[in-house]
Amino acid sequence: MSTFQLSPIDSDQDYQACFSVMRELRPHLADAATFAAQARRQAGQGYRLLAAWRDEQVKGLAGYRIQENLLYGRFLYVDDLVASSDARRHGLGGKLIDALREEARRQGCAHFVLDTALGNALGQRFYFRQGLLAKGMHFCQPL
Repeated sequence: MSTFQLSPIDSDQDYQACFSVMRELRPHLADAATFAAQARRQAGQGYRLLAAWRDEQVKGLAGYRIQENLLYGRFLYVDDLVASSDARRHGLGGKLIDALREEARRQGCAHFVLDTALGNALGQRFYFRQGLLAKGMHFCQPL
């Protein structure tokens, strides 16, 4: 098995190559073109997408942004973290988190933050193993 190569995504072709993996995390996404257009709009707000490639196929993704608030100061927030079903249990999630932590340090961040669903027990177990601790609950309301 070959290793994973990490690289930032910035072309429409690469965004479209990421669609099937992102859809494993975000099944409501309609199609690759719509996903690419939204990711581009989010990039205008600081969103970045890091892809893990193996054999010229995207196998994992980490979408993130640098933010600042009164709670954390400057921090890296992870919007999206996913490994394709055939790439799980090969250390890819940990590799992506390590790369994001390093990016956070390069960007002068004081914290590394992500949210996960309350019902995502497997994800929570993984995050605990990565050294992340639950700090609060995330509330939202459709408008």
